[in-house]
Amino acid sequence: MRILFLGDVMGRAGRAAVKEHLPRLREEWRLDFVVVNGENASNGMGLSGDHAKLLLDAGADCLTLGDHAFDQKDMLQFIESEPRIVRPINYAKGAPGRGYRLYNAPGGRKVLVAQVLGQVFMKRPFDDPFSAIEPVLKAHPRGGQAQAVIVDMHCEATSEKMAMGHYCDGRASLVVGTHTHVPTADAQVLQGGTGYLSDAGMCGDYDSVIGMDKKEPMRRFITGMAKTRFTPATGEATLSGVYVETDDRTGAAQTVRMVRIGGRLQQAAP
Repeated sequence: MRILFLGDVMGRAGRAAVKEHLPRLREEWRLDFVVVNGENASNGMGLSGDHAKLLLDAGADCLTLGDHAFDQKDMLQFIESEPRIVRPINYAKGAPGRGYRLYNAPGGRKVLVAQVLGQVFMKRPFDDPFSAIEPVLKAHPRGGQAQAVIVDMHCEATSEKMAMGHYCDGRASLVVGTHTHVPTADAQVLQGGTGYLSDAGMCGDYDSVIGMDKKEPMRRFITGMAKTRFTPATGEATLSGVYVETDDRTGAAQTVRMVRIGGRLQQAAP
């Protein structure tokens, strides 16, 4: 199966990049399934229902969220009626929506998508992500009920992301980190056949401070004082993520490649 995972969509620039490039990439790369992390798509804070529809219409089969899952209040209701959106399993026990879902892919195949939030350096004390993902992996064996298993590890620390990759090795097809908005260069297939990347980066303008217009973040770093709210940068965005090919029989990753399309970063494609 050919799968594309795109990192955090950041504001208007990120939405425009997904809308511009994803329909063409689906066709050119003959993609079977596409996951997009959309938790910063609406003004850099959360995902609105309208912007979720835009990303889904552009070609995403599933949208994942993160610690900003419900910053846009309409998502509290929208997620209940839109099964193509997954919020973190360990966000809160009473949170609406679900933390994992099983999706249909071409040829009668199934793809499981799950998301967990890390704990290290995160502002809120979320539940343990390892114990949260364990029953999901047990109930959906790779290459069995699901031909591919994708885990979005949304957190700050690369060490915690790497630990999750090794924890899921042999059971997931892909473990990919999100949240830090900076793509890492460690795309690999782990010993048990799990594709791994510490961070997919963002779909946003990289002439910025992690997707935000530079002026206000720099003021706060230099002076320690805030003057205005952060606003997303609006220059040309880079579509950033990871491409993986999996074996339908075993669910193991065979190929993992970084993806960077458009914008300022060096281009990369399968």
